[in-house]
Amino acid sequence: GAEQPNALFKARSKFVDQVNPELLKQILDKLLEDEVLNDQEKNPIHKLMNSNDADAARSLIDVVRKKGDRASGMMIDHIKNLDGNLYDELFPQSLEAI
Repeated sequence: GAEQPNALFKARSKFVDQVNPELLKQILDKLLEDEVLNDQEKNPIHKLMNSNDADAARSLIDVVRKKGDRASGMMIDHIKNLDGNLYDELFPQSLEAI
């Protein structure tokens, strides 16, 4: 529901602190496959990763959040599937309630 971009926003600073470059890359690739992101959106984030993972993570969340519920939900699912521990940390309230 309407909570998903919000959940992503609330988790933003933790995500930025804790995500590693490898996971960031995997999430980017998945979102590209899902056509949530296009190359124009992915490339600048990818470039940022070379110099600043935190900025790359921030950009990714902001881009996805602006795309609304479906995109945000997909990103949350990818985090859950790729890194369950990070997911539990970012979204401690169970998302079942949403």
